[in-house]
Amino acid sequence: MNDVFLPNGELEHLAAFATSLAIGLLIGLERQRSPAARAGLRTFALVALFGTLSAMLSQKASSPWLLVGGLLLVGIMTIAAYFRKQDESIDIDPGTTTVAAILMCYGLGATVWFEESTLAVMLAIITTILLYFKTELHGLTHNLDRRDLISMLQFAVLTFIVLPILPDQNYGPYDALNPYQIWLMIVLISGISLTGYIALRFIGQRYGAVLLGTLGGLVSSTATTMVFTRRSQDNPGLVKLAVVVILLANLTVLIRLAVISAVISPAILPELLPILGTGLFLGLLAAAFWWRDLNQQAKLSIPETKNPAELTTAAAFGILYGIVLLMSAWLSDIAGSSGLYIVAIISGLTDVDAITLSSLRLLDMGKLQAMEAVTAITLAIISNIIFKLGLILVIGSSLLAKHTALGMIIMVIGLGGALLFFGK
Repeated sequence: MNDVFLPNGELEHLAAFATSLAIGLLIGLERQRSPAARAGLRTFALVALFGTLSAMLSQKASSPWLLVGGLLLVGIMTIAAYFRKQDESIDIDPGTTTVAAILMCYGLGATVWFEESTLAVMLAIITTILLYFKTELHGLTHNLDRRDLISMLQFAVLTFIVLPILPDQNYGPYDALNPYQIWLMIVLISGISLTGYIALRFIGQRYGAVLLGTLGGLVSSTATTMVFTRRSQDNPGLVKLAVVVILLANLTVLIRLAVISAVISPAILPELLPILGTGLFLGLLAAAFWWRDLNQQAKLSIPETKNPAELTTAAAFGILYGIVLLMSAWLSDIAGSSGLYIVAIISGLTDVDAITLSSLRLLDMGKLQAMEAVTAITLAIISNIIFKLGLILVIGSSLLAKHTALGMIIMVIGLGGALLFFGK
């Protein structure tokens, strides 16, 4: 360990033990809440300190068995505690979670000694979160059906097995098709959508229009728009609620695209963020206006969307992305930027992600200027908003169309005006 602020050499490692003590208290505080748990605040604090002490003695004695022996001792003592007679008035805790938490606490204490305090604290926080949200995590498993679990496994296989073996080489006309890059984009979009999908299933109908609109935008803003358009048509009393959810779902698309751009091509952010930020700000003003006017918290419907990690869904997006990428490169070559903008407007009607990723890919390949990519992305967003507004006009009530049109048109004006202003 590095010398710290204490001048006395005997106390130079006090900071490490203080960190271990804090980790033990943090995890133990959560376990103390469970009356059936055989270990609480003091036990976890002592185990963390023991982990650091064992690591120190093991290092000074040049014997890893001291550290391993301490781990075995802690595990045996904890398991033995659960064989004792328990109070029958208390629900019996099988002890597996607490035993695992204690062993984790010991390991984190040892990690602190080996100068990995930041990692140890991060893992301690994650451990405490997992312990605290026991009920919610159990509810999550109940809300996910067999098809959802299979899709999550498919996502893991396609991400960690298929992706690494794909060739990272350019093929086809204009060298636009790269199997590894295409699949990487599938993983990125599916991962973001899957996160929102699981969160929707996780929170259910408990947290209101703001989260439902936001998470619906992560999964599919189009599906969210259609679900609440139809629901408000069946129940006119839900019109104001539907307006808030629809606007927030579409505003989330702007945030989603900003995050995707930051991950793939951070260099574009200085040109892209002012435009997306303007549309987001004006759209939030409209959403806040209707939220203030919303007096009822009616039961909310979860948008009925497919799991984005399903193989067919991912493959369909991959094909669409490849087609848009190839068309963008071709039309940009023969018709200049105007050809790219035509593709952006057409593809943006149904999917903004594909043209966004295609534009960023062409930008990285040096076939587009930054402002051309920004313009294509903005036109695709505007096209997508207009398309969804058309859906509302066709399948929704006139009142819903009137209210949502105001917010969506303001978003379009903000995006278009910012593009004209910043694109000069």
